[in-house]
Amino acid sequence: MQRFTDKVVLVTGAGSGIGKASALRLAAEGGSVFCVDLNREAVEATVAEISGAGGEAAAQACDVGDEASVIASVQACIDRYGSLYSLVNMAGILRFDDTQELQTDHWQKVIDINLTGTMFLCRAALPHLVESKGSIVNAASTAALSGLPCGLAYSASKGGVLAMTRSIAVEYAKRGVRANCVCPGDINTNMTDGIDFPKTMDFDLMPRIMSLSGAKSPEVVAGVIAMLASEDGIHITGEDIRVDGGTLS
Repeated sequence: MQRFTDKVVLVTGAGSGIGKASALRLAAEGGSVFCVDLNREAVEATVAEISGAGGEAAAQACDVGDEASVIASVQACIDRYGSLYSLVNMAGILRFDDTQELQTDHWQKVIDINLTGTMFLCRAALPHLVESKGSIVNAASTAALSGLPCGLAYSASKGGVLAMTRSIAVEYAKRGVRANCVCPGDINTNMTDGIDFPKTMDFDLMPRIMSLSGAKSPEVVAGVIAMLASEDGIHITGEDIRVDGGTLS
């Protein structure tokens, strides 16, 4: 399939995990992919992989929680490619805290990156997406739909992303822009590397957030993202698509 031929896609979090898998998938389908990540080396490695496979991509270091950095990144995409067809927001962080001990600065960092950062990207990209009649795919989570033990900040941020995405979908439907969320669950990524679980964490609660068929690779989510971002998803907007192996079923 070449669903993104002559189309430009901006992918955040493109240095690893679902963001990287999405960038590779969209480039393989013919897209010009503007890859954004806080980690410059990682995002440049993604671009090198795309280029090595014959695809078209560019790298940009960006802190999605910084408004000026986001505005500069979207403008750099437009300066290079001249248009934007789809925005794929996969940048994010995860932390676990006993709710009674959650520090305000830790809460704020998660909200700043996962929720406010997603808003920054959507806001900066929307004028260009209106012009192209394009699409947005945001990363929510099964944590937006069901309780995550010791995940108050993460759950709140992803619930906010889901509500925000629905608002954009309704507001921009008549202007031709679609906005959807993927809600991954039990996906093998490096997001949990180095995570410190609180001493009060009850691991007996964890099976309720595990998939029935076992954890899957980021490529599984990237396939759903590609569908939602493409014209195959032309009549889908304001949706949250679970990619969780039946976790919440």
